[in-house]
Amino acid sequence: MTQTSETAAPVEPPVSGGKPARTRVHRAWFVAAVTFVTIIGAAAFRSVPGLFIDPLHDEFGWSRGTIGAAVSVNLALYGLTAPFAAALMDRYGIRRVVAVALTVIAVGSGLTVWMTAAWQLLLCWGLLVGLGSGSMALAFAATVTNRWFTERRGLVSGILTAASASGQLIFLPVLSWIVSRHDWRPAAVTVALAALAVVPFVWLLLHDHPADLGQKPYGAKEFVPKPAPVPGAARRTLTVLASAVRTGPFWLLAGTFAICGASTNGLVQTHFVPASHDHGMPVTTAASLLAVIGVFDVVGTVASGWFTDRFDARRLLAVYYALRGISLLFLPILLAPSVHPPMLFFIVFYGLDWVATVPPTLALCREHYGDDSPIVFGWVLASHQVGAALVAFLGGLARDTFGSYDVVWYASGALCAAAALMALIIRRRPPAPLAPAAV
Repeated sequence: MTQTSETAAPVEPPVSGGKPARTRVHRAWFVAAVTFVTIIGAAAFRSVPGLFIDPLHDEFGWSRGTIGAAVSVNLALYGLTAPFAAALMDRYGIRRVVAVALTVIAVGSGLTVWMTAAWQLLLCWGLLVGLGSGSMALAFAATVTNRWFTERRGLVSGILTAASASGQLIFLPVLSWIVSRHDWRPAAVTVALAALAVVPFVWLLLHDHPADLGQKPYGAKEFVPKPAPVPGAARRTLTVLASAVRTGPFWLLAGTFAICGASTNGLVQTHFVPASHDHGMPVTTAASLLAVIGVFDVVGTVASGWFTDRFDARRLLAVYYALRGISLLFLPILLAPSVHPPMLFFIVFYGLDWVATVPPTLALCREHYGDDSPIVFGWVLASHQVGAALVAFLGGLARDTFGSYDVVWYASGALCAAAALMALIIRRRPPAPLAPAAV
């Protein structure tokens, strides 16, 4: 019988006939698969903001700055919730936290169909979905990877990071079709149903720790007992932050990741569709291009995980940010009513780089902060979302003020160049000295 208790009592690995039990596929891969599907279900909402800006503006007369402010609240809470969610997972278990988070996302998205005022948009779209999606942030993937894998961590973190892009790939064309044919409300209901559909998989199949099944983490040579639940989740989260802010690598990782969020979620994910529509491109075409970015993001992120297992994570980050900055500088001259080969090249090039920064950033957090790395990464992710939130708001404000998004594209390209330089000056942590041999 599978043990699902949240207690800390260690479960010894089963022994049969003096030989370790063998399975063809380690259960860690099943847990990773459930995590992948869960993140896809939660990613449905990440596809919505760019599709809803024009319909909400047309129906309610809200300015793009007002709508961008709701997106900004959502993105900021998405990041600020992540470190606390990582600590809550240590206290109450992954399964409980994720199931509640998916339900909150569904409630927040479902309630938007009855909103009539901008404050309701801020409450549902900003507060509720921001809190729920924050608990489903990349700190979730980091916690699963750290608990279930000691080998292939870079590859697994790349695959789980790509899940968000896969969700975008699945939902963007569908939601853009629904918005164009049936209005934005059925699309909001679709997002709510997608989040709810994943809850049973989480509750039945997402185990908290290998010890619950009497197994070792994938690649581990020794059995790892399940650690005791950690009380005082909020206090621990803040204590880890207080320790991390005294180190230089934390500020460099947080700074680079803030620029990462500004140049992806805040800029392209939120404003690419309305910016393309400004140049005469149909919304469904622009949404399809954004979905294609998701296709190549999967390839780029998994490849980045593979590279992270083999190469210096700092140099990988520098290359990724430099290439992203160059691509954004060219985007304003590529936007047109129809899709031309140079735009397709941008989509492929930018897609490969979209969140390729996550595996090396995770690796550097593990290198510098050890067992606290999921919580530290949660705070680094918070900076990512604060950067995204600022640009989501400033991008809409720039569009209202200047009549175009050009200044935002150029500024983001320059910021990416700064991030490349910051990545190169992160210090390497020296390896721990070997213990002296017993005499």
